[in-house]
Amino acid sequence: MLLFYATRDGQARRIASRISSTLVEKGIDIAPRDLTDSFPTTDELLSAPMVTLIASVRYGRHLKEAEQLLTLYDGLTTRPLLALASVNLTARKPGKDTADGNAYLRKWIARHHLNPALATAIAGRLDYPSYDWLDRQMIRLIMKMTGGPTDPKARVEYTSWDAVDQFAKAIAALHDTLN
Repeated sequence: MLLFYATRDGQARRIASRISSTLVEKGIDIAPRDLTDSFPTTDELLSAPMVTLIASVRYGRHLKEAEQLLTLYDGLTTRPLLALASVNLTARKPGKDTADGNAYLRKWIARHHLNPALATAIAGRLDYPSYDWLDRQMIRLIMKMTGGPTDPKARVEYTSWDAVDQFAKAIAALHDTLN
């Protein structure tokens, strides 16, 4: 199995690491890979029974590395099972943490013509002080429009680690059906 992530602020990496830890506890030895440092080959994807992708959203779009991976995946003649997690702040709201309820995830799946075995949206982390000036202003504007916090000193952890653990357990269960 392969586990990839695409992140700008580190939250998708933390989520992928937590998933990896849960999988290791269940006897599935896997290390998360940052797509900016370790992009897979077509052969690598073809030889994997399952691929998991954890990708952040920035300014309404999933990061380009994640888009590139799914474009490569879409071109495979034989596709491994796919588990997707979209990390975005919209998922902080009730009902916005599913493939049907989260517009980013729903559009992502449709754009790449995917049929993932598992798909979820996981709320990210808001950390205004760590953003550069432009990012801070853009995210504040988005938060103002969506009813979120706009205080430029705000740091809010929206990630439900219980939801991350449940997703990891679902990945492990799916993996077990392959063996």
